[in-house]
Parts: sequence; structure tokens; C-alpha cells
Amino acid sequence: MQIKERWRRGEVTLGAWLMVPSPLTAEILSKGGFDWVLVDMQHGCMDYETAVDMIRAIDLSGATPIVRVPWNEPGIIGRMLDAGAMAIVAPMIDSVEDARKLVRACRYPPAGGRSLGPIRVGARDGAGYVGTANERVCVIPMIETAAALEAVEEIAAVEGVDALFVGPFDLSLALGLPPGDNDGKPAFDAAIARVNAAARAHGIATSVLSNQTLAPLRASQGFQMISVITDSQALAIAGAQSLAAARAEIERNTSDA
Repeated sequence: MQIKERWRRGEVTLGAWLMVPSPLTAEILSKGGFDWVLVDMQHGCMDYETAVDMIRAIDLSGATPIVRVPWNEPGIIGRMLDAGAMAIVAPMIDSVEDARKLVRACRYPPAGGRSLGPIRVGARDGAGYVGTANERVCVIPMIETAAALEAVEEIAAVEGVDALFVGPFDLSLALGLPPGDNDGKPAFDAAIARVNAAARAHGIATSVLSNQTLAPLRASQGFQMISVITDSQALAIAGAQSLAAARAEIERNTSDA
């Protein structure tokens, strides 16, 4: 079932976030049963060719491949869609004009201005891709600046926008808060509520960068696309935990000897 259809049914979809430039890491993490997996080309370390191979790896799992592009620019958006991304997350969308530009880059005419050339995605999906792409591809502007929050109701109303994505770190900075999840701070809580209310008013979903601990709260707030793990953080946490456990056991054995 398409991810947009799942959102229309009111379902919550959980995903993984990829920062590490590795098709193997993408394949291993994607096999975990996530609904979607995102390749982060804004802050991640992958180049274009590596990102294409990571999308291929995600395809093997059946999860929906998503790409966060570096900027709201038609060239890279078109290339990632041609590579097989089924959703585009675009950062720093500040206005209705920005959102319309994003939609135009993601949609074939007459709904947009995307150039025709689905080389890799056509190989994956066949000749029927072009006729269904406008309906299947999700357009997801990020709400992470003071300007975006002020215009969020108008951005949510832009035809072709499928979800609003909250970047909690940048949004916190824009609100004068330290970067992070600032739940309990009135300004942060009000911003989260405002984004969700704007999306619901226009029948679209909301998404957020999150983690396994916060995911239940985010779901209760109305988010339907929630990340629960980032590959780089997972590797660091698992490594530290394994090292600590091994050292503790060795020290125990040494003291017992």
C-alpha cells in the first residue's frame, strides 16, 4: 500500500534515517521492517552515486525510499526522483512560494515542471511509472524556521503538498531554544500543535525527526511519519554499550580471580 494511502487511513508510519554513505548499511537497516527509510543528502555524508545505490538497497526491503535533498532546487530533486525516491523532504521552506516551487519540481506537467527522464526508476517500475508518479510521489516541505511557522497554515494549503515535516532542532533554534526536543517548553509545544493543526485542517500528514523514546508522544500529537532511529547514532550507541558491557565483565572476572 502506498504511504500516502496509509496516511489517509490514519496510520502511523515509522522509519529509519540514514546519514552514513553506505548501501550495505542501508540494506541492513532497511531489513528491520521499517515503513520508510530516508537518505539524508542535506546533512548526511553521501554523494549522488552512493545515494542511488542506497535507494536500490532500500528497494530490496520493500520500504518506501525517501530522500531529504540538500536544498529546494529542481535539479537535485529531479535527479533523486529519477533515481527512485518516492518522497522528497526539502529543508528551509519559508513561504508559500517556496512550497509551490517544491511541488513544481516534484510533479510532471501539467501539475508541475519536472523534466521527463526516469532512467533508474523506470527500470525499477516499468513504463507505468510516468503515468502514476504525480499521485505516488510525496511532497514534504520542512517547517523549521520562524518564517515557516508563521506561514504554516498557508503552506499546508498549497496544492500538491502531502505532509509537513518538523525539524525540531532548527525549529528550536528559531524559537530561541537550545537545539533538541524541547517538549514542555511552551513555545515548542505551541509550535508542534500549530503544525499539526494546520496539516489536519487541510487533510495532509505531519512528519518529524524523532527517536524510539519520543515516538509514542509524537504519534499521540498527530504525527504519522516518525523516525525512530538514525544509523550513525545507532552505531555509536551500540558500540558504546558493547564496549561498556565487555569491560565490566572483564573487570568482574579479574576481581574474582
